[in-house]
Amino acid sequence: MNTIKFLYWQDEAEFIGYLLDYPDYWTQGQTFEDLMAHLRDLYNDLTSKEIPNIRKIGELVV
Repeated sequence: MNTIKFLYWQDEAEFIGYLLDYPDYWTQGQTFEDLMAHLRDLYNDLTSKEIPNIRKIGELVV
């Protein structure tokens, strides 16, 4: 089982979040569990290689 970090917050009655490796792609849910399901779907979409030109965060050692 893989893990990936995400950032989320509650805005009024909904939860908003994004995967830290893909900060340009936000999603939302009516509950925290709903947000988690949307984040999983988003991860699957972004890593499927079916969507072109996806921007991702990298790390550089200097």
